Amino acid sequence: MPGTTRTTTGHFTFADWQERVIGPGEDANPRLAHASVRNTFSGGIEAAGTLCEYSIVYVTEKTGSYTGMELITGRLDGREGSFAVEERGWFGEDGTVHCTFEVVRDSGSGELAGLRGKGGFTAHHGETTVAYRFEYELE
Repeated sequence: MPGTTRTTTGHFTFADWQERVIGPGEDANPRLAHASVRNTFSGGIEAAGTLCEYSIVYVTEKTGSYTGMELITGRLDGREGSFAVEERGWFGEDGTVHCTFEVVRDSGSGELAGLRGKGGFTAHHGETTVAYRFEYELE
């Protein structure tokens, strides 16, 4: 229903994580890294093998922040299509990762055209499956 905000939840699983240091060096702080990730979503978002790219700044060995873009192709509460999200987050000394994400304007396609929304998750070091929450509207 247009104009109605809906909330959906579920989990995603890291399918692959490929990270490399860009500079100034493996032991330097701060340092810049890049990660390519594939995730599989279940629940309100159903998508396998999403494409995700992160830019990461390590302030120390265990703390820092990141930004990323993820392309999700599959279903959202039964509606088929694709959309992109922009992610921003930080990670702390205790191994907890905090992330918020927002749908990239006009990126919805198929039955997800006109999608707007935002969400987030909190992950703990070592977890491969993470719960998410997503609030959205369809025009």
